[in-house]
Amino acid sequence: MKRLLCAVLACGVSVGVADAAGNEKIESFNTAKRVLEKRVYHDHRETLYCRAPFDSKKNIDLPSGFSTPGHAKRAGRIEWEHVVPAENFGKAFREWREGDARCVNEKNGKPYKGRKCAEEVSREYQLMQADLYNLYPAIGAVNAIRSNHGFTMLPNGTPSTFGTCEMKVVGNKVEPPVYTRGVIARTYKYMAEAYPKRFNLSRQQQRLMDVWDKQNPVDAWECLRARRIEKIQGNENGIVKNACINQGLWP
Repeated sequence: MKRLLCAVLACGVSVGVADAAGNEKIESFNTAKRVLEKRVYHDHRETLYCRAPFDSKKNIDLPSGFSTPGHAKRAGRIEWEHVVPAENFGKAFREWREGDARCVNEKNGKPYKGRKCAEEVSREYQLMQADLYNLYPAIGAVNAIRSNHGFTMLPNGTPSTFGTCEMKVVGNKVEPPVYTRGVIARTYKYMAEAYPKRFNLSRQQQRLMDVWDKQNPVDAWECLRARRIEKIQGNENGIVKNACINQGLWP
């Protein structure tokens, strides 16, 4: 772990671009979070959904008028959110669904499954869970309430769940702010392209993501973020990269 963290954070190691479609380098979610903080977001400390600034200690300056219906203690800190929820692709792994002979509680001898088992025994799952392209900073309370719910368009007039932050959660459906929709769409499309055996979009999801992708083009930060991750992780996000090239935002 120490050598891996050294390799992706600094230590004078040059990281090349691999041929793999998905992440083949970072095996730990904790490592991924440290890398994002130190090498990707060090000069752009802003959460995805609410555009809230945060400092090097992960403390958030909440926007004026922000409120949360729950998880208030998590509102002051950032958390790293999987835009495509881990459960969405985790259930494609046998270890998540059924468990594994190695996933047994040492204290009581009971087997377990789910995310914990997949994290412990499946390297493929570890890599997918730690993919930097799918991880974004979010206000902890927003992350908690969004949970693993899918993105959609809600009826007109649906109020914001978080005051002045235009993130709407109703039941198990989430409508994100307009300025995040292109980023979300391109993340979903990347994950489906990079991991086709473990994650795919329904026709309805594909249509929605295509619309959001078209209506909300890449900007300079999204392109810089993708360039940084490509250098660190070793694979490209062709969905974002091609869009950036077409916009003249990829040197």
